[in-house]
Amino acid sequence: MSLNSSISHKNIARRAYQIWEETGRRDGNETAHWLQAEHELHAQHGKTGRVDGARSDEQEHWSQRVTQHSNALDLESGVFTWGDPVAIARSLKASAEASDRKKSTAFRSAMSMLTFYVNRAGHELAAGQRARLEAAKDELRVLFNRPRRNPPFSIR
Repeated sequence: MSLNSSISHKNIARRAYQIWEETGRRDGNETAHWLQAEHELHAQHGKTGRVDGARSDEQEHWSQRVTQHSNALDLESGVFTWGDPVAIARSLKASAEASDRKKSTAFRSAMSMLTFYVNRAGHELAAGQRARLEAAKDELRVLFNRPRRNPPFSIR
C-alpha cells in the first residue's frame, strides 16, 4: 500500500495518544491504538487500506477487527519500540504466559502478536527497529526452547 505523504509518524502518534485518552488511558493496547489511528488517518486521506483489488471486504478488514477487538495479551507500554530484542521477547513471553484469554499456546500468542505488529507496520517500520523485532522473534524461540531461525550476530 502506498502511504499518503501527509500522514506522518507524528500524526499517527498524536491520534494514537488521543485514542488512548478516549479509551480510559489503560496501558497494554498501544499496538491497537496505533493501528486504529493509522487506519483512521488513511481513511481521512482517501486510503482504504486495500492492497489487492481481488480481496473481499471481509479479508480487507480482518486486521482492523483484530486490532480493535483482540485483547488476548496485555502488553507492556511501548514494547515494540524498545531497543533490546531480549527485553522485547521476555516481555511478550511474560504477557502470553500471564494471559488467561489467549486461544493458543503462549509461544504462538507471543509470536503472533510480534509478527502482526511487524506486518502491519510494513514500510513505515524503520530498518533498525525491524531488525530488532526480527531478532526478538529468535529470542522468543530461545525462551520457549525452540531453535533459532537466524544465528545471533557475532563479530569474528
